[in-house]
Amino acid sequence: MNRNVKKIVTAGLIAAMYVVLTLLQNALLPGTTSAAVQYRASEALCVLALFTPSAIPGLTVGCIVSNIFAGLGLIDLIVGPIATLLAVLFMYLLRRKKALGLPLLSLLCPALFNGLLIGAEIGLFFSEGAAFFSVFWINAGLVALGELAVLLTLGLALFFAVEKNQGLKSYLTQV
Repeated sequence: MNRNVKKIVTAGLIAAMYVVLTLLQNALLPGTTSAAVQYRASEALCVLALFTPSAIPGLTVGCIVSNIFAGLGLIDLIVGPIATLLAVLFMYLLRRKKALGLPLLSLLCPALFNGLLIGAEIGLFFSEGAAFFSVFWINAGLVALGELAVLLTLGLALFFAVEKNQGLKSYLTQV
């Protein structure tokens, strides 16, 4: 199979997994995927950016489609995917930086970018004037904590699972 086709298929599969996980979680636990305090399990898939650049467009598209169903408006269709794009791009760029043998710096990227960008989005919608900064910092912290919780639990579990599955790891590193 052509390498470009493999990249597109892999990105599409990652996008589909992200959407299915997000929608399923939201159906089972309403509000847990789109509130300020969230634990979006599908964010664990960001770890795939440590293995393949195909995860970057896959996760970005997955976020766009998931946010369409969230119904939070056009701003969320722009800000959320930009946060995801920046997070997974920097995860990929920092993938070789390890601490204690783990990609800890990379795992902080989704917390940083989602915290700042989604925190600003929430601050703009739910505050006026000087109140923006207090609303922003509270929500940036809550979003970042949710991201860290996902990545340090489900994300690390997925990371170790891919590391141990040589067939999957080999496939991902080639696309």
